Amino acid sequence: MADSNEMTINLVVLGRTQTGKSAAGNSLLGSSDFESHRSPSSVTTCCSLGHSSRISGIIRRNGCELALRVRVLDTPSYPHSGLSKGQVRDTVSSALAHHFGEEGLHLALLVLRADLPLCPDESDHAIEFIQELLGPTWKDFTAVLLTHADKAEEAGFSEEAYLHRASSTLLSLLSSVQHKYIFLDNQKSIIKEERAIVLRKLLNFIRQNNYQVLLLKHSKE
Repeated sequence: MADSNEMTINLVVLGRTQTGKSAAGNSLLGSSDFESHRSPSSVTTCCSLGHSSRISGIIRRNGCELALRVRVLDTPSYPHSGLSKGQVRDTVSSALAHHFGEEGLHLALLVLRADLPLCPDESDHAIEFIQELLGPTWKDFTAVLLTHADKAEEAGFSEEAYLHRASSTLLSLLSSVQHKYIFLDNQKSIIKEERAIVLRKLLNFIRQNNYQVLLLKHSKE
């Protein structure tokens, strides 16, 4: 909390190359802080922190409206086309401790593409990576962000139909994080109303977790 009339939430986006991770971060911030474009190689090579402006009309606590600020840490993808797993892990771990070491992390957002199937190996690698970053309580502080939901919708899948047809791998992952997931329409995410819906869902996850934060310390091995 910056003051009694304001709340700040700290988020980190994690995921594979070309899942829309940086674009999702921009959508949450309502800005274009992070470089995001299609590329034959991984675009993001270092961590960077983005800040939103004050957002009104999103959250109320104890009967009073609070202004919301969002901080998003964008990270290199894993697997990465130019960095080893150890390099990505150490870079992200150091940045988490540097930016959120005192205030703590509210949520890690694992970014997956809704228009591509999730395979067991990919899920296992993602979970292992998040566990190494966040520790044994990672499930309490992780939500899944399914990007390109507009493409899944174009293929005739509503959210309910999509989950009905989803792989057991994805359903198992969603179950492990207590069904904390959000579909992100890449075409509508820049619209103020759509952004507000996504932020309210994230705040609901944080509220369900009793506004706890994960305190992260960087240890050199």
